[in-house]
Amino acid sequence: MPVLYKTGMHKGDEVNRSSKAAKLKSPFLIMDCAPVLIATGLRSYSIRELKDSITQVHPGSLYHHFWGRLLSPTYDEPEYTNDFAAWTYHEVHDKTTAEMLSVIRPEDFDSIESLRSELIDILEGRLDANERIHLTVVDQPFHFVRSQLVIFNTGRTIDRLEEMATAVREMTSGSIFYHFIEAPRRTQDRTDDFTTWIRTASLEWELVCSCINRIDPYFSSLEEIRNILADIFEEHFSGGAGHKAEKGHR
Repeated sequence: MPVLYKTGMHKGDEVNRSSKAAKLKSPFLIMDCAPVLIATGLRSYSIRELKDSITQVHPGSLYHHFWGRLLSPTYDEPEYTNDFAAWTYHEVHDKTTAEMLSVIRPEDFDSIESLRSELIDILEGRLDANERIHLTVVDQPFHFVRSQLVIFNTGRTIDRLEEMATAVREMTSGSIFYHFIEAPRRTQDRTDDFTTWIRTASLEWELVCSCINRIDPYFSSLEEIRNILADIFEEHFSGGAGHKAEKGHR
């Protein structure tokens, strides 16, 4: 697994912690979420059918099959990072196509439609290059689903930067998903909620924000993301006692 987080700090780079109690404009409201799965009625028994379904399926289904696996995994296959790749590997037994689909990083695309186009291009290319793929029909189809997030307020807040490490360690996977994975879809600057809140304290903490931005959400489980975030906040806001960000390495 790639390095998930690297401190990037060198001797003399430490931020002055004397202002860590900087007054924040408002508390961090800890939210939680849970997915409700919705069937689309589309299913595919071959790579060609998969490509045809992708051209018409609801955008929310594409999002779910890339990111929703973090909350409701379909395949326990960490090597293949989205449901399309995992199904192609497990059911179609086409490792080449699975690997091509697996290297797609959804955060590299400006929109779901551009992501859709990339998927179609890959599948069309494979269909053109390999006649056998046209003939392969599987017993277990790919079921297209989408998910609706149910979001609720936990009633808990973070009021000071020093509280962040402990609070994050106690967050559920749903809270981490909402504040770190889902946040870029609903914020104007496409960043996570932790970074946004920290920046309300002082630009002095931009180094911390940079550390957060180095976390690779697509090759990490929610548990790993939670631990890495907590280690970062422990190191920078709590004096580094007991935990170091390097523990996020795998």
